[in-house]
Amino acid sequence: MSILVQPPPVRLGVAAFYEEYGQQRYELVRGLPVEVAMPGARHGKICYRFAMSLGGFVDANQLGHILLNDTLVVLRRDPDTVRGPDVCFVSYARLPRGPVPDGPLEVIPELVIEVRSPSDRWTQVTQKATEYLQAGVSIAIVIDPSTESVTVHRPDARQQIFEREQTLTLEDLLPGFTLRVAELFL
Repeated sequence: MSILVQPPPVRLGVAAFYEEYGQQRYELVRGLPVEVAMPGARHGKICYRFAMSLGGFVDANQLGHILLNDTLVVLRRDPDTVRGPDVCFVSYARLPRGPVPDGPLEVIPELVIEVRSPSDRWTQVTQKATEYLQAGVSIAIVIDPSTESVTVHRPDARQQIFEREQTLTLEDLLPGFTLRVAELFL
């Protein structure tokens, strides 16, 4: 009796991943393409509401770029990891004013926002937030529509949970920015 041995999966680099999967619902995790869930309308509305609030503040203060629609961000090399946050902020200090480059973003954002999809397990979402922080993101936010709460992750700090009736602030990154959590779920 012979045993069939599967060859190890072929790991992709950023360029090969983007060429093959760049226009699809995939992320690259340690060189392997991973299909991500196609979220529903509520997910999109929450992303929109956060992006509008954040974008208005960032634009009014001329602070940087707001990117959304699962913009691919290179978080790690060898093996490569490329994630697509729902919303992210990159300051002009990291990515100068003007047009942003096409393709995966090679600059680490200061802030990423993920809206938890119904199919996302908490372990998956927490792992993703950890990956963002390890890559150099200052704040990773997870919005949970099922509990109508916002969890803020920072490197070397305890996570903060903001409930529906509270106001989210990010004084260490965006002094003056405030968002009533309830406004995300209208």
